Order: sequence, then structure tokens, then C-alpha cells
Amino acid sequence: MSRQVRVRFAPSPTGPLHMGGVRTALYNYLFARRHGGKMILRIEDTDSQRFVPGAEDYIIESLKWCGIGIDEGVGVGGPHAPYRQSERREIYLKYAKQLVDAGWAYYAFDTAAELDALRKEAEARGETFAYNYTVREKLPTSLSLSVDEVEARISRGDQWVIRFKMPENDTVEMDDLIRGHVKVNTSTLDDKVLYKSADALPTYHLANIVDDHLMEISHVIRGEEWLPSLPLHYLLYKAFGWTDSQPQFAHLPLLLKPTGGGKLSKRDGDKMGFPVFPLFWKSPATGETARGYREDGYFPEAFVNMLALLGWNPGTEQELFSMQELTDAFSLDRVSKSGARFQPDKAKWFNAQYMHRKSDAELAELFQPVLREHGVEVSDELAGRAAGIMKERATFITDLWDLTCYFFVAPTVYDEKQTKKYWKGDNPARLAELREVLAAIDDFSLENTESVVNAWIAEKGYGMGQIMNTLRLALVGAGKGPGMYDVTAFLGKDETLRRIDYILTNLKPIE
Repeated sequence: MSRQVRVRFAPSPTGPLHMGGVRTALYNYLFARRHGGKMILRIEDTDSQRFVPGAEDYIIESLKWCGIGIDEGVGVGGPHAPYRQSERREIYLKYAKQLVDAGWAYYAFDTAAELDALRKEAEARGETFAYNYTVREKLPTSLSLSVDEVEARISRGDQWVIRFKMPENDTVEMDDLIRGHVKVNTSTLDDKVLYKSADALPTYHLANIVDDHLMEISHVIRGEEWLPSLPLHYLLYKAFGWTDSQPQFAHLPLLLKPTGGGKLSKRDGDKMGFPVFPLFWKSPATGETARGYREDGYFPEAFVNMLALLGWNPGTEQELFSMQELTDAFSLDRVSKSGARFQPDKAKWFNAQYMHRKSDAELAELFQPVLREHGVEVSDELAGRAAGIMKERATFITDLWDLTCYFFVAPTVYDEKQTKKYWKGDNPARLAELREVLAAIDDFSLENTESVVNAWIAEKGYGMGQIMNTLRLALVGAGKGPGMYDVTAFLGKDETLRRIDYILTNLKPIE
């Protein structure tokens, strides 16, 4: 690529960042890193009516949690600052007027009542109202009014908008890096508002084109919901004379519901029990909350790995990727045109895979807060050992407490089903025999204990299952846990003997 790759993620701070938005940011980031380019964060806050306090901070924190680095933009700075559109408002009117002067746009003074009347007339004829070449010269616009009248209306403070003058019966030819070559007839398009005097702010269409040009964006990678706007954006580049430097476009597929029908929404997550946002969110206006992947216990690297494969495939069987591996493998030509169905169970599978790959030291750091919540204070070495033994059975760090609690807290009550099955007949007496065998062992390592006890069982002719399950009842209190020699090695000789003594003393055998 001859020009430097410069991409932007340009969300609106209208609420929490949907996981589909995170995927858009991720694909931009991977594309930029793959080609040695720059990733820009721009906040498109020109819709003042929908602005939500706290949403911008949420966006920045979400990207940080995911490991999506920003080279320029809000919170970082850069040569094209400011990066919030509300702080660039004085820029846009100049460009809107430039389009009017060049005949590509016009002032419109029509009121909501006038437009509503036209809609009703169209409905009466069985038609859909469109603000285009059929009506723009019948309404109070700079196309139908004299120059003096236009200036007079503006001078006395009448509200106005600037609309793009969509050409009649022309063909716009466009190229999309994912969807290929597309043609659209301009007579099917309406005259979009570019600028509003009421709040002295541009609409998305003008602001993003101007900013992408001024920030030297080379590639616009965004969601497919913006695909219908592509003809207008192509024409705006033509109208400004910027065709030679306009970015290449790529429109990403939607994230679909688990059922496959329609776009994934918060309602789907609420109904089916999974988050659709990266972080927990509480609305400052309504108090409504939304679950987050971080707070639900997902690792950021698992969340990112899962998202990357929703709409892109590497062309191989590989499913687990580090961020660097994703960067090395990513290309837009392997992004799907069709929507990607989200699978909650697959998200959990990814988290489990990353759990299994973590070292004992990493697990200890994550598991210690859970242990402290349960009143357990142990060394990182013990916390990591317990987690390491059971990590293959866990999906989330929080799962580890139920899987390992008996390592830290001796049972004083025993599972009823296991008790009825194993605390009867000769089993208590054989456990008492085993206690003496264990008491005589000096080297209480897993391997040595296993060797000595197995030899004793064989010599006595006892059933391995009966002995081991009775020992499990004494040490764990239930029919769960890893191999018993993992448990004895973890507990150590003194604690192992103490737990055996406790059950022998306190639990009456089943008759």
C-alpha cells in the first residue's frame, strides 16, 4: 500500500459500547498493526440529544481492557487534535457552505409541519415521501427562493439546515473491500441533512467525511449499517474534489442473535443470560444496568479471540490466537459478507481454553481475591497449586472456589449420597487401617504416597475404588475433586491424618 495506513474507530457516546462496536475497533486495530499503520480514536458526539454522560469514558476503558491500543485521538492527542467532533464544530460550517457555493448543497427553511403535510399527501397517494429532486424546489429552499430572501431569513434568525443536492438519475459506482463493486442510481436516494443551524452542528455524513479527509484516513472499516450511506459519502468526496485521496471502504457483517434471526441486542442477552457489552454499565439517567464480560469473569484475551472469529476466519483450523497472532493473520479479504451468529457457549469455551493455558502464578493472582472473599488467607504458592490442579475443569476463575474449597476448609458435614454409599460395612475400619499406613510414610510426596498405598491395597486384596472413595469422603466431604494423591500431597501429612481422625470420631457408620 503506497500511502500510510490510517484507520479510525469513531463511536458515538450514546450509551455502552456494544460488542459489535468492539469488534469494529478490533478489526481496525488489527488492520493498522498488520500494515504498520496508525489507529485513531475519534468521538463523534454531534448528536447532542442522545449524548450520555460517562459513555466516552466507558468506550476508552473498554478498548483498554481489550488491549486495543490507540495511537492518536481522544485521551492520547496527536497532530489532528481535537478528536471530539463537538470541539471541532467551527470547522464544519465552512465546508457545508463550500458545498452550497459549488452547487452541491442548498439551504432549506421548511418546518416540521410543512414536511408532515407532504408526508400525509404522499401517504394518501399510496407513496412513501422522499425529500429529493421531486420536492426540493417546491419548498422554501435556496433553490426556490431569491438570494436576497435567503440572506434575509438567515439574518433574522430563521432556523435552517443545509441539505446535499442529490443528482437526479445518475449512477454512483463504488468499491467495497468486503462486498466488491456496487452501483446505485441516485434517484433512489434522498437529500440528506449535512448541517443544522439549531445546534450549530453537522450531521454524521458531513462531519465524518470532513474529519476523515483532514485526519488523512486511508481506510474506513465500519459496520454494514452504514452501507446505505456509502453513495452519499462517495458523492461528498467528489463534491469536495477529494476523490484522489478518499479512503477505501470496508463494511463489516452484523453480529447476529444466537438464533440467527436479526442483530444481536441487549434484550437477547437479558433473555438468554449472557452479556453483550464488554464492561458492566449503569445508566446515569435511568439506573438501568447491563452485564459486562469483564465482570462476568471473562479474560480480555478470550473475549478478543472470540470476537475476532465472529465474521473473520484465518483459513485454517486454528481457533486460539494471541493478539500478535491475530495481527499476523488478519486480512479484510477473509471477512465474511454475511452476518456472524453469536454463540454464548462458544464464548465460554474460549474462556475455558485461556483458563487452561494460564500458569499457576497467573492463576494465583486472579484466585486470591476469591479466596479472601471466603475468608481464606494462604500463600500465592498454595493458591496457585490448588488452581493449577483444577483449572482444566473450570471456565471462570470464580468456578475455582467450588472446585477447590476442600483444599482450604476441612469438611465437617458430608455428602449424604456418598456417605450412604461408602461409610458403611468394613469401610470405616479400612480407613482406620489406611490412617496408620499414611502415618508411617516419611516422604509424603504424591508419587511416594501413591506407591506405598497402592502396594498396601494390593497386599490386603482390598478394592481400590472402595478405599479411594472412602478416603475421598474423609478428605473432601463429597464425591468430587482430583485424584486422591493430588489431595493428600496438597494437604500434607498432618492435615490428611487430622481429617481422617475427624470423620472416624464424628461420623457414625451407616448400619
